[in-house]
Amino acid sequence: MGGGTEAFPDLGAHCQHPGCHQLDFLPFTCLACQEVFCLEHRTYTAHNCPKGDRNSRRVAVCEACSMSIEIKDNETEKLVLEKHAKSGVCDPTKKKKPRCPVKNCKEVLTFSNSNTCKVCHKKVCLKHRFPAEHACKKSVPGEEKLLAIMGRIRTITCREDVRRNSSPTTPSAKAC
Repeated sequence: MGGGTEAFPDLGAHCQHPGCHQLDFLPFTCLACQEVFCLEHRTYTAHNCPKGDRNSRRVAVCEACSMSIEIKDNETEKLVLEKHAKSGVCDPTKKKKPRCPVKNCKEVLTFSNSNTCKVCHKKVCLKHRFPAEHACKKSVPGEEKLLAIMGRIRTITCREDVRRNSSPTTPSAKAC
């Protein structure tokens, strides 16, 4: 079953789902049965794939330690969780998620929203990533004022550059 149009015969493919046969210019190839499908029939369940469970894995999550355990074909979720609890691997203290150490900050530290301070080496959230924000113990005295002054100078310089480069007839879209 070829795809495409008269002008472009190699473009796209027809859906191989019985009763559909829609011409799709961006067809999906099923990883299990290697047949071509449209957007609507691309999932294993949508086209009743006979080999759909070949690549699937089942996992149980332990309530005590949040660890995920793979379930084999002949096991039940309850049995796997019981084995895990008796194995000694289950550690309920691992469930506690790390939080930002700054006072009154309750942000959970994850891979994408945490930062390690280069001065004191504390792991803090992105909101408190600057030494002045998390009361860094090893910060240089007066550094907070210096950073604030540098920020103001940059803002003022940027505004002056924009004013200088813009003409009265043409509005400037330049930003710093």
